[in-house]
Amino acid sequence: MFSHVMLGADDIDASKKFYDACFAALGGPEGRVDPKGRVLYMHKGGIFLISKPIDGGRACGANGGTIGFAVDSPEQGDAWHKAGLENGGTAIEDPPGIRESEIGNMYLAYLRDPAGNKVCVLKRMG
Repeated sequence: MFSHVMLGADDIDASKKFYDACFAALGGPEGRVDPKGRVLYMHKGGIFLISKPIDGGRACGANGGTIGFAVDSPEQGDAWHKAGLENGGTAIEDPPGIRESEIGNMYLAYLRDPAGNKVCVLKRMG
């Protein structure tokens, strides 16, 4: 359904540091900076970018929006959360862990990135 996800950031270096560490915990490569100053990540068929807003305005986090990344295990999710906290992220929501829902149990961990965007990892527990 999605071709890619792009989030805005005013401080590209701080955001790159955060996402490089988080994606390394998921087995992904470091982001590469394109000629326009955007940072591009490609992993497991997904494309994720961070960029200064094209309109020249300030970047802001979506109120009510969340970008979710898949993890292979709760342990990988814990590593992602730890890497994010150590690289400029802020813990939000409940602590990382398994939650029960109508659609089945799932592991979730949430952070705000340095630009204020809400991101999480998810593993459906089967």
